[in-house]
This record gives sequence, structure tokens and C-alpha cells, in this order.
Amino acid sequence: MRILVINPGSTSTKIALYENRTAIMTREFQHEKAELAQFPRVLDQKDFRMMIIKKALKDEDIKSATIDAVAGRGGLLRPMEGGVYEVSDTMLHDLREALYGEHPCNLGAILADELGHAWQVPAYIVDPVVTDELAEEARYTGHPAIRRRSTFHALNQRGAARTIASRLGIEYHQANFIVCHMGGGISIGAHRQGKVVEVINALDGEGPFSPERSGSLPLIPVLDMVESGKASFAEMRQTILREGGVFAHLGTNDLREVVTRMDRGEPQARSVFQALAYGIAKYIASLGPALADRDGNMALCAVILTGGLAKSAPLIQEISRLVRYLGPVEIITGDEEMSSLAAGALRVLTGKEIAKRYEDGA
Repeated sequence: MRILVINPGSTSTKIALYENRTAIMTREFQHEKAELAQFPRVLDQKDFRMMIIKKALKDEDIKSATIDAVAGRGGLLRPMEGGVYEVSDTMLHDLREALYGEHPCNLGAILADELGHAWQVPAYIVDPVVTDELAEEARYTGHPAIRRRSTFHALNQRGAARTIASRLGIEYHQANFIVCHMGGGISIGAHRQGKVVEVINALDGEGPFSPERSGSLPLIPVLDMVESGKASFAEMRQTILREGGVFAHLGTNDLREVVTRMDRGEPQARSVFQALAYGIAKYIASLGPALADRDGNMALCAVILTGGLAKSAPLIQEISRLVRYLGPVEIITGDEEMSSLAAGALRVLTGKEIAKRYEDGA
């Protein structure tokens, strides 16, 4: 089976062609900010990105008749159960109208559908970022008007968990994992027998600080800063999402630079690095209760560390030291998104999984 995978991001368009589980072609196209600035809306980028995709396929001499399905990155849709979804008219409408938010990932299903129609093959999305399988008790906060939401690196987390399950010789849907995706933002998920029942949300100011996000902050000091005029709401939002964490402490979001400065003997760099590792480990451990059974047993198969920061040996070593008491620690250094998209479509094509309908969860 041949599957074309399309992953549109904020500054790039990635495509890959898979023969079953093996990538036989991968291409990544970087886009300058000025290049995309000409388009008022994300949807207006569709033809620009489609032209790039078609040219790449032509350059690689890939014939449409050899492709069995197209898988696109899932966009901002209503909260939905994870899995493989067939692209439908209702889904396309919600993405085109940006009913749940505007992001380049919204183009994944739109591009996949257009090619699928032209080639008369099915189009799918897999484990979108809005995947929501939270246990009811995980949604509560201390304020009735505020409910926790599930927004995390679902595609990469689930792909990493499936990879480790296969490595361990067990079925993902019969196993328990804690998966920590570490990049510019950090999300952590409790995977309980195939469902992600608890997450540390990477976008709402939860969890550990990251290279550029603040993570959880004490609320009263935050209110004091805004009330006193030391920070506006807009500045605080920027700190939470883009200019907090390691960047706020050290002026860089590059962990490699932090390690270099630490090795040169800079005390502040070492302190921030240790705090980063400690915070990540602390929040990994906090998900233990989400996996406990009726008898209080966790039966954790592994803690999985993945994402770009998983390539940092010093960070992995320190986090592993702090969470090893929970269970085995497994590392996935590669990006699982493209292979996860292909694997999801392949499971449907081979009858191992039935594609879900977006409309059924409305």
C-alpha cells in the first residue's frame, strides 16, 4: 500500500510517500514569513502549498495511479476521540470556516481531500491536536466557569507510544504509558489502554516551564503584576506562550546553548537546566493517579520521552534519573508525526481499524 502524507506547519510543508510502513520519499519545504504574509487567511495558502506538493511529486516522478490513500495532518476541529477519521464535507466546512481556530494544520485535510478526489482514493486525518479522551474528573478546576481542555501533541505522543509498545512486544490498547513530548512546548499524557485520559496541556499555561513557555505560575503574583502595571494582559500572554521559560531566564530557547554555557561553568545556566529537568519529571510523576486501577496499582509499562529535546543527552539523563522509580524509561528521538499519519491510514486500508466519521461525534 502506498500512502501520501501531508503535514502543513506554520513555517513549512512536509510531504512523504510511504510503502506500507517504509518512507520511500520525504521532502520538507521551508516558507519565509514574508512568503506567507501575502495570504490574509490560512485558507488562502491552499493553492500555494498545493503547487509545491504537485511539483515535488512531478520532480520525484511519482504517479498518482500508484497511490492508495492520502493522509493529512488533523486541524483545529471540535474536541473528538482520537483515531483515524475519513475526511468529510462537514469536517472540511469547519476547517474552511476556521470554526475552532485558524492554524496552518487546518490545511492538512483540505489538501488531502483535494488530491484524494482527483486520484479517486480515500483521504484521512489521524489523531488531531484536539483529541479529547479526558476522564471526567480530569476536567475539573477550582472554578466552575473554567474547565480543563485536552490540547496536546496527540499525533506524536500516540505514535511514540505505539512504537514503544511494538518494541516491547505488547499491544498499545492493552498497555499503560506516560508520554512526555518535549519541544518549544511540553505536553504530557497518561495513556491508559489506548485512551489518553489525562494531559498536561501545552497551550493553557499548565505544567513545567519549557524552552519558551512559562508553564504553571502562581496566580496571585500574576494578578499582582497585571494590577500594578508591570505587565499588561498581552505581555503576560506573550510570556506564557512565547517568551517565558528558559528564554525568560537565559535569553535563549536553544537548550544546546544552555548546555554549552553550563559546561563553561555558568551557575545560572546550570540552575535553570536543573529546574527544567526537575519540573518535567515532577509533572510526569503527577500523572500516576490517572493510571491507577481499582486496587491502586499503576501497571506502568514505560515512561516515554520524545520530541526535539529528547535529543539532549544531559536532559534525558537527568529526567530519567528522577522518574526511573515509576518504571522503565524509553526514548524516541525522531519525529513520529509523518510515520504516525501513514500508519493510521495503513491500519484502515488493511482492515485493522475502521475509520471514524467526524459527524458521529457531533
